[in-house]
Amino acid sequence: MMGFMVSEETRTTTSTPIRSSAEGTEPRSQPTRVWMTRLVTVGIVLAALNLRPAITSFGALLEDVRDGLGMSGSVAGLLTSVPPLCFAVFGVMAPRLARRFGPGAVVCAGMVAITAGLAIRPYTGSAVGFLAASALALMGIAVSNVLMPVIVKRWFPDRVGSMTGLYSMALALGTSAAAAVTVPVTDALGGGWQSGLAVWAGLAAAAVLPWIALVRARGADSRDGEPVRAAHPASREPGALRVTRSRTAWALAVFFGLQATAAYITMGWMAQIFRDAGVSAGTAGLLLAVTMVMGVPLAFVIPRLATRMPHQGPIVVALGVCGLAGYAGLYLAPAGGAWAWALLLGVSNCAFPLALTMVGMRARTGAGVAQLSAFAQSTGYLISIPGPLLVGVLYQHSGGWGLPIALMAALMIPQIAVGVLAGRDRTVEDEAAPGRRT
Repeated sequence: MMGFMVSEETRTTTSTPIRSSAEGTEPRSQPTRVWMTRLVTVGIVLAALNLRPAITSFGALLEDVRDGLGMSGSVAGLLTSVPPLCFAVFGVMAPRLARRFGPGAVVCAGMVAITAGLAIRPYTGSAVGFLAASALALMGIAVSNVLMPVIVKRWFPDRVGSMTGLYSMALALGTSAAAAVTVPVTDALGGGWQSGLAVWAGLAAAAVLPWIALVRARGADSRDGEPVRAAHPASREPGALRVTRSRTAWALAVFFGLQATAAYITMGWMAQIFRDAGVSAGTAGLLLAVTMVMGVPLAFVIPRLATRMPHQGPIVVALGVCGLAGYAGLYLAPAGGAWAWALLLGVSNCAFPLALTMVGMRARTGAGVAQLSAFAQSTGYLISIPGPLLVGVLYQHSGGWGLPIALMAALMIPQIAVGVLAGRDRTVEDEAAPGRRT
């Protein structure tokens, strides 16, 4: 879906006129439209701030949560695999829910689910309960993550780039802030990890308020008077592209999955790697925050650079080399060069905006972009599920980080290879048009 937005950035967009009352939607006065637009902007920013703290706050306190709930390394690894699983499973449901209830109402419900999950999970008293409450929060994140670009496109059709940039920046800030301040906040609240995790429910609760107002005003769901027509990976109209026949689509899906694997391993385990190397908990959280915050400036730079190049392979290789260097540093001197390794891995993790940009560049039409985006993201998130779990299993059974880091570095090699293939100057329409044999 984000790929669709990136693609639309490169095309001329026109505002969708507000329908008259004769067409089923009452016209709004100019002051009302201005007020609603500002409220939508606030809602987008607050929602984006809440799309990652459930993950990175847990990563910062992983050791404390494991000790408090008696988790094994395998169970902890399972928890780090839950986010991509939820994004793959519940994200697919988002378009259908939006068609029935409207995207604003679904995002509002998503913020409520995040609030409830974050408030409940620290106090469940068991690993199973913690996992279930985390899944509730991640379900809210999944549907909101899919539908936020739909709302951006609907309300700001002539400012997709700037609003997507604002949305991406808020998402990165929420990610890094949770990693950086969770441990200090926990210490300030008395040192109990339960309070340090539960505090993020307050930020999620704040995000519910503007969406309640938007749904009550029916603004977020009926501004243009048309139902949401988001792509569903399982649906295909007659004459639609057979995306699964495209080698480029498969390369992009695998690239998306491998970069997501690296990102979730980093969010779930990097702080623990530093802590096991002798770095304090607070510093380990800051190091994770540095890695996450690199996505703020690079999310603007990399897509613009990529769209000016006919082949995005060189960017893929550059990001991959940064990742390999970071993993080598973690293996050889995790504490000695911790800040350098955090910066390198932060640059490497910016394969995410590159993947979204390539989704938009590998199809000529809006419908093609939507199909490719749905296929690449849903398939990619499924591919990313085993990685964090396998890292936890290797860590538990080997008693150290040598094998897990070797796995991370090994996965970077195929990521570079398929990224280069996905970056070739071709489109899925050329490879997967109806009736075409590949």
